[in-house]
Amino acid sequence: MEMKKLKIKPVKAPAKARPILKWAGGKTQMLDVLLAAAPAKYNKYIEPFVGGGAVFFALQPDKAIIADSNEELINLYKTVSSDVDAVIEQLKEMKNEKEFFLSTRAKDINLMSPVERAARTVYLNKTCFNGLYRVNKKGMFNVPFANSKNPKICDEDNLRAVSELLQNTEIVHGDYKKILAQYAEPGDFIFLDPPYLPISEYSDFKRYTKEQFYEEDQVELAAEVKRLHELGCHVLLTNSNHPLVHELYADFEISVHQTKRNINSNGAKRSGEDVLVRVEPKKHLVSVPELVKLPEQVDKYPTTRFMGSKRNLLENIWSVASQFEFDTVTDLFSGSGIVSYMFKAQGKQVLSNDYMAFSATFTKALIENNKDVLSKNDIKKLLEANVELDNFVSEKFKDIYFNDEDNAFIDHMRKAIPLLRNKNKQALAMASLVRACMKRRPRGIFTFVGLDKYNDGRRDLQISLKEHFLDAVEVYNAAVFDNGEKNHSRNGDAMSFNKKADLVYMDPPYFSPHSDNEYIRRYHFVEGLARDWEGIEIQEETKTKKFKNYPTPFSSRKGAHEAFDLLFKKYKDSVLIVSYSSNSLPTKDEMLELLAKHKENVEVISVNHQYSFGNQNHKIGDNRNTVEEYLFVAY
Repeated sequence: MEMKKLKIKPVKAPAKARPILKWAGGKTQMLDVLLAAAPAKYNKYIEPFVGGGAVFFALQPDKAIIADSNEELINLYKTVSSDVDAVIEQLKEMKNEKEFFLSTRAKDINLMSPVERAARTVYLNKTCFNGLYRVNKKGMFNVPFANSKNPKICDEDNLRAVSELLQNTEIVHGDYKKILAQYAEPGDFIFLDPPYLPISEYSDFKRYTKEQFYEEDQVELAAEVKRLHELGCHVLLTNSNHPLVHELYADFEISVHQTKRNINSNGAKRSGEDVLVRVEPKKHLVSVPELVKLPEQVDKYPTTRFMGSKRNLLENIWSVASQFEFDTVTDLFSGSGIVSYMFKAQGKQVLSNDYMAFSATFTKALIENNKDVLSKNDIKKLLEANVELDNFVSEKFKDIYFNDEDNAFIDHMRKAIPLLRNKNKQALAMASLVRACMKRRPRGIFTFVGLDKYNDGRRDLQISLKEHFLDAVEVYNAAVFDNGEKNHSRNGDAMSFNKKADLVYMDPPYFSPHSDNEYIRRYHFVEGLARDWEGIEIQEETKTKKFKNYPTPFSSRKGAHEAFDLLFKKYKDSVLIVSYSSNSLPTKDEMLELLAKHKENVEVISVNHQYSFGNQNHKIGDNRNTVEEYLFVAY
């Protein structure tokens, strides 16, 4: 049986997009070198001097941003992307004739549609001398007709391929600095093909824009390249083999390549040397996208409404800290104690410090203490102790924060807790009493009088202080654990803390003109309770019976600046992690400068972005009006 032959109609393979325009200074000649130097992996591709886009079309990246200061060029790319059929139809009607060329060249682009302007740009490029795009001082195209025999004015297949490629590309008209400031992120690949040195009347850049690009602009560009390096970007930059180029990019890999110039009427001057600068991203600590899960033990730490508590940032802090090798850690401003507890749960030896006595009580109970808990007999002893009362709280704070029953319970516990001989148990009992007082208060603070304000009916505001205390004891007992290390809790000024550690974490009081950092004003009652009001002077004239703030350098901008400088110097041999807020002073940039005085590498990590700072006098980023949490990392 004779087999029938199948008739297969050939299908034309999709064309690979190529540059639409012939572009003086284009990088087609250097593609083999540029592609070899390009990174194998990157996040997105950015080309802010796109021109003819030879590198962009060769790479065909999945995600890209192309930009240029030439408005007609950007209009072309945008229009081909959005309405390629209309551009093709226009081009099919355009003739390779001098009169048609001159009339098209003379048209006022301000009176033309985007499609007409796009077709005009392609047409003039294909039919003018050497494919130049030169404008006079009035911005009018003034390159003469080339009189070429058969230029391909409308390459329909390529235009459609380019349109398809541009669907995944953001096309922007603008200055390169603004483009990079807005779009560049760590891991991006940025190709820079700026106007070449030396700057002259016949430079490539003057052929494509009315703007100027002088030597000082080259210096600014080099500074931007260094910023991109610090940010963590891959950068390739081309320029002429000029001494200033070598000087500006001396810190990076530079290679020289022979090229041809096609725009000079003198054939003897059509050769040149191009420089390729290759910039690898600076090695960074990268904030882990999927934050490291913490041990379940961390969840057992007693919750409070402590101002500035870092409970919600624990995974961020650990995802950074875990990238270093360290055995000992100092939590210099321990506050609620949650960060110290997290480090303890990770098996580190922890040194906790805070100038607030009640904060130090928290860390004495759960950081320094590895095994002691309050037994039923301990609790019974506390509740049934026969103690001589002084009624200090009942009288001094009558009708201010708690009712008479609660005040009497506090007075009883003040005298009963010292009867426990074990210091760790004393700390557990006092921490439980402090927590009970904070839970019993609306918002957990002591800046207003009475229990009714902010009373929303929650259980915490209805049950007695004694019931709160018994609940707190259970929570604290459940949180005690032994991490196998000899940990330590200290109540004292951070400036006088002298013990060394591999890593130092700082969550200092934030000085801000928009808010206060007065922990005493909010927590003076429980601070007085932890100290039994010894060594403090109550301001009797105040309704809340508060006492004066402890002296601290962090109560003024100048004081905070000087204090940070001293602390960073003191711990210059340790890894530093500093929690900070964007609305605080010193500013982010000032903090970076202070850290860079004492540490070789400094980075700042925020919610979605990471910026870097080396040991040099350079500022990165701007503070925002919205509050954002930062982690400064110095190593």
